[in-house]
Amino acid sequence: MPPRALEPAGVALVDKPSGPSSFAVVAQIRRLTGARTGHAGTLDPFATGLLLLLSGRATKLTPRLVGLDKRYTTEIDLTCRTSTGDPEGEAGERRAAPGEDELRERLDGLRGEIELPIPAASAVKIGGERAYRLARRGIEVEMPLRRSTVHALDVIAYTGETVTLDVRVSSGTYIRSLALVLGGHCASLRRTAVGPFSVDGAVAPEAFTAERLMSEAEVLERVEAARAAGS
Repeated sequence: MPPRALEPAGVALVDKPSGPSSFAVVAQIRRLTGARTGHAGTLDPFATGLLLLLSGRATKLTPRLVGLDKRYTTEIDLTCRTSTGDPEGEAGERRAAPGEDELRERLDGLRGEIELPIPAASAVKIGGERAYRLARRGIEVEMPLRRSTVHALDVIAYTGETVTLDVRVSSGTYIRSLALVLGGHCASLRRTAVGPFSVDGAVAPEAFTAERLMSEAEVLERVEAARAAGS
């Protein structure tokens, strides 16, 4: 890889729209900068919100950023599950949503350290093959559990059929799994923060310029400050 691919260097805060994959957004930024480009965690195509993209020499920071906590806002349709846990899957039978008291009990059981099933429509390998490929062929497999930490799970709104939640979780937590345990699916999902970085400081992919890159020093300073504040 030529030396020019190491510059410009830095971390971009990009607000991903619904529709394109995270890898499509990475490729879009790579075309703009001409530098090697990586990410610190993807979002499903239907989801929106903050992507941390690393450019040039800053790609070496990936191990320092991938494990940061994530924060999301999600609207969960409590009246049916889907095959993927999101709007793109095949909908199951509709049923009455839980009442407020029952919903509160379910939410209480999802705070703290918990084990959640990994969604069938995920990139986890089962027997050497991606789970989502097995799911597409109609092959049912028992999905493994993943230990996660739900730091905060707060109700923003409840309509009787849907609940909107503000969620802060450890890295690697599938919000679709939370929806599944609640008896529904994610109707919408937006990542609002990754560690100390907020979507409020992000730009749409088409509005990105190299001048928007945060320096490696600034990124590490913010990560360390957040870690110290939380210790």
